[in-house]
Amino acid sequence: MSTNLTTLSRASSFPQGGAGLARLGVGLAAGGVMLAVVSMVNSLIAGSEVAAGNDAAVPAMLAWGFGVATAAFATAKLGVAVVLWGIVGRVRARVEAMGEAMPRLVAPSREDASVSSGVIRTPFGAATVSSEAPPELLIHRVSRLLWAPMIAMGVMAVYAGLILSVLQSGSMASDAVAGRALGAWVQGLQFLGEGLLLGGISFLLGTILASLRAGGAEVQARLGRAVHTLRMPLTAKLFIGLMALGMMVEMAQFGLYAYASTLAADPSFATLSAWLGPLREFGLGLLLSGIVLALATIARVLGFQFHRVTGLIDRAPHSNEVKS
Repeated sequence: MSTNLTTLSRASSFPQGGAGLARLGVGLAAGGVMLAVVSMVNSLIAGSEVAAGNDAAVPAMLAWGFGVATAAFATAKLGVAVVLWGIVGRVRARVEAMGEAMPRLVAPSREDASVSSGVIRTPFGAATVSSEAPPELLIHRVSRLLWAPMIAMGVMAVYAGLILSVLQSGSMASDAVAGRALGAWVQGLQFLGEGLLLGGISFLLGTILASLRAGGAEVQARLGRAVHTLRMPLTAKLFIGLMALGMMVEMAQFGLYAYASTLAADPSFATLSAWLGPLREFGLGLLLSGIVLALATIARVLGFQFHRVTGLIDRAPHSNEVKS
């Protein structure tokens, strides 16, 4: 047993990379906090101006302050995405480390791989058994392709909205109608960007799940053992649904804000704006709920893979696995 622990310890020291991305992500998060502080100070000053009766400049201050606050959230989310990108690299390094360590612990054999395909029950849910690595799922292919473009578009949308908020603040005193129209574009564009950023983060989590799935299968196949792969749990299915629904809500709110900008001189503008705010927040809530479920799925997959690795090392039958 001590030999096994020593071998696994050496595997854990395998060069992993990603430390630079982690530092960059923390730096971006710190930048987001600083932008949030700027927005907070601006709001405090605006509040003091209202209390003093000097509220003429307050609408302009709140206009650009909103843009800065939303950009602060986006910058922090970008930091999260960068750290997750580094984790993708660490997962790949983990596969290489396990591929190097496991042959020392489990003698390669084709005997286990000759079992017929089927489904087994494990403490972490149903898993498929096959002689080869299963094909990549559609959601995993989509995640690999789309996470980077979505994050890039999200950042551009949020900071384009920030520029518009500065323009809006300059027009509030001279042309209130133009200011309201610009404000609608600012909110719609920036929250579309926030949704795209959360969608990109969701796809990054999907990429991590894809790497874990493919890496686990690769390690088992190298050993000549039957490949056990956890079937998509309910949390993963709900994650996909919430992500798709959240993105649709964010795109809808953008279109409705664009429509509202044409009604800036109409009394219905205030009514439309009143319920568009909760709608955009609801979309972000759906995306964040999906991210929580994706993280829960990652935890389940890691538990399943540890269960499989210990089973390969111990070579002992597990009474809680029943062929179905």
